[in-house]
Amino acid sequence: MKVYRSLEEFTPLESAIVTQGTFDGVHLGHQKILRQLKNLAAMEGGETVLLTFFPHPRLVLQPDDNGLKLLETIEEKIAHLEQLGIDHLLILPFTKTFSRLTAEEFVQTILLDGIGTKMMVVGYDHRFGKNREGSFQELSQLANVYNFRVEEISAEDIEAVTISSTKIRQALMAGDLATANTFLGYSYRAQGKVVHGHKKGAGIGFPTANIHVDAAYKLIPGDGVYAVEVLVKGQRYQGMVNIGSQPTFQERAHAFEAHIFSFSENIYGEEIEVVFHFRLRDEMRFESVEALRAQLENDKKEALRLLANPTN
Repeated sequence: MKVYRSLEEFTPLESAIVTQGTFDGVHLGHQKILRQLKNLAAMEGGETVLLTFFPHPRLVLQPDDNGLKLLETIEEKIAHLEQLGIDHLLILPFTKTFSRLTAEEFVQTILLDGIGTKMMVVGYDHRFGKNREGSFQELSQLANVYNFRVEEISAEDIEAVTISSTKIRQALMAGDLATANTFLGYSYRAQGKVVHGHKKGAGIGFPTANIHVDAAYKLIPGDGVYAVEVLVKGQRYQGMVNIGSQPTFQERAHAFEAHIFSFSENIYGEEIEVVFHFRLRDEMRFESVEALRAQLENDKKEALRLLANPTN
């Protein structure tokens, strides 16, 4: 997969089969669009192009709104899309100036002159252009004027619930990992650097890797204890994660920390990845350190039981 971070880097193609959107999380609905994109490209003898934006439009248009958290960093999205076999990933810098392009200007400047679009594949709710004024109907009308084709993908449903990145974010923030992972089609994950913490876990026999995620917009699941896998230096380990404020120790800082089973290496400064498979319980305050240690032993047993048959 070739990656471009501006339109100037991209040379228009003879037969570009294009889809466009933020594709946050590349969930099951997105994957359906990408499968159709690849099928059409094979039939047409064309090349697949995914057009996306960074930063996320809401981060630019609503800079004071700190509530938006995303399922993937741009680096995670690039790696994910490469696994799915897209030919070209065009990441356009999203600016306020860019946001003022009308639907027709977007089609002319970006899709036709910039990319060489022969066919556009979009989801059922696709919007584009200034103030998201462009609908599927308008895109179809412009396609007739400018001689390219448009194909619409209908809503992807699971048990009559339409999949969306927003619903996945809401599920993760509520600690509903099962729903989130089902809608994603894979187990949610987060990457970060191991930093020094208060070392309270080590003192009770459960040392933890305290994880700092650089991207402030990356969504970390809701507070609680999770059964996870941890990728360290290319190796995969089982473990459990606590997300929260460590109430037994009366710590005020919010922490994201992993206890890695059967692991004792010094990994300060290392980038690791946590794959969230199961939620074990809420974060709790215990009356004593001994009670906390006993609960952690039970958590570990349950995590090992569940991870014997991990999700994707």
